[in-house]
Amino acid sequence: MYRNAAARLARSSRSSTRALSSMAKRPTLVASAAAGANVARSNVGAVRGLKKINFGGVEELVHERADWPREKLLEYFKNDTMALIGYGSQGYGQGLNLRDNGLNVIIGVRENGASWKAAIEDGWVPGENLFPINEAIEKGTIVMNLLSDASQSSTWADIKPLLTEGKTLYFSHGFSPVFKELTKVDPPTNIDVILAAPKGSGRTVRSLFKEGRGINSSYAVWNDVTGKAEEKAIALAVAIGSGYIYQTTFEKEVYSDLYGERGCLMGGIHGMFLAQYDVLRENGHSPSEAFNETVEEATQSLYPLIGKYGMDYMYDACSTTARRGALDWYPIFKENLKPVFQKLYASVRDGSETQRSLDFNSQVNYREELEKELVTIRNMEIWRVGKEVRKLRPENN
Repeated sequence: MYRNAAARLARSSRSSTRALSSMAKRPTLVASAAAGANVARSNVGAVRGLKKINFGGVEELVHERADWPREKLLEYFKNDTMALIGYGSQGYGQGLNLRDNGLNVIIGVRENGASWKAAIEDGWVPGENLFPINEAIEKGTIVMNLLSDASQSSTWADIKPLLTEGKTLYFSHGFSPVFKELTKVDPPTNIDVILAAPKGSGRTVRSLFKEGRGINSSYAVWNDVTGKAEEKAIALAVAIGSGYIYQTTFEKEVYSDLYGERGCLMGGIHGMFLAQYDVLRENGHSPSEAFNETVEEATQSLYPLIGKYGMDYMYDACSTTARRGALDWYPIFKENLKPVFQKLYASVRDGSETQRSLDFNSQVNYREELEKELVTIRNMEIWRVGKEVRKLRPENN
């Protein structure tokens, strides 16, 4: 995955609304040279960390990082080599976390490509723990396919024959196998196929790990040949830097992920920002006032409090005037937006979003076409104003 200056700066980001603030500081871990064939695993620890938590009236099973301390991970994976394929955002974050956790991990990417060079910058050594894709897969017992969705599709014909019996295939997104009619990624039926999906970017996976915290992740099982697929998925989720892990399916993971990032996580919130900003500007408000009332107050004051304490807290804490207005208008927004979200979910579930993503991202001139759209966003008045507003923050002076 190509990395520009902005992406590199993102590595040092130390914030996330999904962070678990109660996580203890993670100790520094030493590297392990353990490698070898995939053998039967010993039952490390008689009781797996498992508890029921009531989420809004629904009980769910949850695993926590504390249930898989370093010694337990090192023992559990002592005979494994994690062959992490792809070094984009998730590959970068998960790979470095696995390495810092002392596990035997190698990277597989196209030799001398942009990702190869980026991996070298991060301390991966060619011939030692950095290899061409096919060579890495052959060496690995757990093959972690973290290529982009489009690349997983285009490389599958070469990768599948290398997934021999005894290996484990790992994904961090259900996209490729769930939509296999479109992607042609049909996992072998004679090996374990698992998923651990961090609920955030690979940069956040890395930054929260470095802070001694942990991102929340979901896990799922596609094939369980050995009888230990679920256990492996949970252990790997912790090993890559998760704080707590909840169960899902490949289908539910990809449906919720595609839906969420097009909705409240990115597309929907961006559209709402633009609409509110435009109306303020059209009614004579200055750019700075429109931005501060739309984005700055939301991201710097209100959203962090919602993330920390909840929306109910915001209703209790705001002025009586603000509270009355929010109570009156949120049902109107819900009524008008719900049909849009229903249409979006249907588009995700029927594969329309998958087909569009594959069609666009597999184009030869994909990067050039993408850059045109990104330039449009960078040049929007709202985000040019935001650049100047951020300079005024006390921490930037």
